[in-house]
Amino acid sequence: MKILVTGSNGLLGQKLTELIERNGSAQLIATAARPSALPLQTGKFYSLDITDKSSVDRVIDQCQPDVIINTAAMTQVDHCETQREECWRTNVLAVENLVSASRKKNAHLIHVSTDFIFNGTQGMLDENAIPEPVNYYGESKLAAEKAVIASGVSWCIIRTVLVYGVTGDMSRSNIVLWVKKNLEQGKSIQVVSDQWRTPTLAEDLAMGCYLAAIKRANGIFNVSGPDYMSIYDIAIRTADFFGLDKSLIKETDSTKFTQPAKRPPRTGFIIDKARKDLGYEPHSFEEGLKTIATQLK
Repeated sequence: MKILVTGSNGLLGQKLTELIERNGSAQLIATAARPSALPLQTGKFYSLDITDKSSVDRVIDQCQPDVIINTAAMTQVDHCETQREECWRTNVLAVENLVSASRKKNAHLIHVSTDFIFNGTQGMLDENAIPEPVNYYGESKLAAEKAVIASGVSWCIIRTVLVYGVTGDMSRSNIVLWVKKNLEQGKSIQVVSDQWRTPTLAEDLAMGCYLAAIKRANGIFNVSGPDYMSIYDIAIRTADFFGLDKSLIKETDSTKFTQPAKRPPRTGFIIDKARKDLGYEPHSFEEGLKTIATQLK
């Protein structure tokens, strides 16, 4: 089996390429717009801008993948709100390019989506929850989902929540690394307690995508961590784990922040379907922090 990964330089992309190479049961084709951030052991790397349809067609025609996993996206929520044309091109038109290429090659398309397609009024959502985005990032990701579902190709959508982890080149930050860095520097941080999530270790999300690929799973799957907590709780537990001064963490709420994009207050996923159908079993948040600590040594 050949698995082509888009966005291989991102946090999820790096974890996924490492997992595919380590497992050895599939041939890796890693793609990204910039040169590969990590050296590949057995896989092949192709430079690919997925917003360029001719490039997508050329690379996929050359590689002939059995499965395409799209991890590429513009995920900076506020940037998406203010730079809407760029957001739509990256998060929607690029997916339509992948859909078209998948149709031509009869490839199975796995698309990574987000909890931000929901309005956040309920929390702990299953796959049947009704999307209602509250920001443009969520609108773009929902539009991409609709393009995949209506495509007629063999497809799977993996929805996830607040991914954290360590990249090999340390090029990306996330909630855990942000809290750790600021507290280590003795900086006070304000963290909201009125937004709730099920934070997801990047290695777990990569495993969910990989399991969906090797099983050629169809449909929508929630793939996240198992622990439901506020962003403030995430910060406190991170400080406790790393032995940092949690008095520097100041509890606040989202009304105190002026941001271009609104955030859904409560999301978080029920992951029973992924556990049952994919064999997905995520780490607890505490176990995730241990993984990060080991990688940072």
